[in-house]
Amino acid sequence: MTDIDDTPATPSPLKPFRYPIFRDVWLANLLSRFGGLIQSVGASWLMVSLGASATLISLVQTSTTLPIMLFSLLAGALADTFDRRRLMLIAQLFMLVVSLLLSLAAWFGVLTPWLLLAFTFLIGTGAALNGPAWQASVGDMVPRDDLPAAVALNSMGFNVARSTGPAVGGLVVAAFGAAAAFAVNTASYLGLLFVLTRWRSPARREQLQRETLGRAMGAGLRYVALSPSILTVLVRSLVFGLGASAIPALMPLVARDLVAGGPLTFGLLLGAFGIGAVVGAYFSSGLRRTLSTEGFVRFALIALAAASIATAFSHSVVLTMAALFVGGAGWVLALSTFNVTVQMASPRWVVGRTLALYQMSAFGGMALGSWLWGSVTEQASLETALLCSAGVSLGCLLMGLVRPLPMAGKADLEPLGRWKAPTLAVPIEGRSGPVVTTIEYRIDDDKLAEFLHLMVERRRVRRRDGARHWLLLRDLEQPAVWVERYDTATWTETVRHNERATRADADIGERLRALNAGNERPHVRRMLARDLDAVLDDADITAALAQPLTDPSRQA
Repeated sequence: MTDIDDTPATPSPLKPFRYPIFRDVWLANLLSRFGGLIQSVGASWLMVSLGASATLISLVQTSTTLPIMLFSLLAGALADTFDRRRLMLIAQLFMLVVSLLLSLAAWFGVLTPWLLLAFTFLIGTGAALNGPAWQASVGDMVPRDDLPAAVALNSMGFNVARSTGPAVGGLVVAAFGAAAAFAVNTASYLGLLFVLTRWRSPARREQLQRETLGRAMGAGLRYVALSPSILTVLVRSLVFGLGASAIPALMPLVARDLVAGGPLTFGLLLGAFGIGAVVGAYFSSGLRRTLSTEGFVRFALIALAAASIATAFSHSVVLTMAALFVGGAGWVLALSTFNVTVQMASPRWVVGRTLALYQMSAFGGMALGSWLWGSVTEQASLETALLCSAGVSLGCLLMGLVRPLPMAGKADLEPLGRWKAPTLAVPIEGRSGPVVTTIEYRIDDDKLAEFLHLMVERRRVRRRDGARHWLLLRDLEQPAVWVERYDTATWTETVRHNERATRADADIGERLRALNAGNERPHVRRMLARDLDAVLDDADITAALAQPLTDPSRQA
């Protein structure tokens, strides 16, 4: 008999706050997001006040999310190759300047619907630059085990602001006008700028020459294209964004037309949506322990679809707020799950780019959906748009029957760290190339089927990490001899390719080595491809061709 309880303690959803830098940046982000939502209320209601069409009103959200779709991959490449703290500082300064100009334009009454959309597009561009750097930095602030809780807290922080910011924004707009809302947003960037100037992010070990932006973006696209688990998340998040965008995009019209309210009602409806998101984010840790990743998202999609249907039929402020509370919870549960799944399925060297592509999918779906549901509202009705969006959310749920989401964090994606640069007899520079690598195996017939099966996965991993022109060759004179061949553009890319191997990839190599006959390690050769036309001048080629075949120097 013992008084010790062996049951593991339930992890606190607030545990990441134990890390000071995460706590400080989180609080500063909360203030910035609070201002951003006040600005969003001001922009949406100003568009209504300007007498804009339903399409233009819905385009306010599109103008904010479209830059994320357009520029996130570039931002992700920047986040993976440059200092993330500096990128966030640049993005925050840019948004501060644009917000200041927007405030002045509103104050002097020179805003038109299209000029307002241009300003919100520029603010969205700053957010697109900031997003991947901030999300990838979370892994530098907290241990990997606390990453899901940290991502949930980020979602909760945004929705804490969402739960109160829109209501305050509605009050500010009603009392002082849209210009005041834009001015509040301008001031909200100052806290985050102060925290970021004091933070010293972990120094990166720059052992290799930095990738060019074009090559870095290509590497990110290639990694995602050859990672089935991440591709599944991206497709599902695109469809989710398409269906989920209707509620926030059409919220001003819901407030005006379905419940006959004004800017304060609009703020209350957004506040109810945000409170639901806060509650959903807080309890997400407990739900995550009882539901699979796919079950978690299905729960969220059902909640979001139910909210859209209830909002379409309700003409009561109270009932609509209750429906939006449920929808807000579903919104944050789905988005945080997609985010965590992508982060946990990506090694650190490419996480900024994979998160950027995730953002492009989710927010691209939202941008397209905002335009689509605005058009449906004009052509049919607001109720029809909300009901159709609920159908899309349920369609996203059904997609999980065919392509369920992977379990987050199942693979160990820490660097393997086994590769050591070989001693080379030929002098070589980092830019020398192409470099051809061959690995020779001897495989007995009874092990051939397993070998070929492993090689399918080896090909995917090689190409995912940057190998080109991968081939598997069989010796016609010695059938037991198989040669794996691939090349990289330069010696630097060869080193980079090998250093990208993760612990999860190690199992493939170990099993291949175990299949090699004679308990010997497969023989590796690295060769520098030479272009004779580039190496020899015309005189050398002419002299070489003029030599007889029996000339000893030509035979050499």
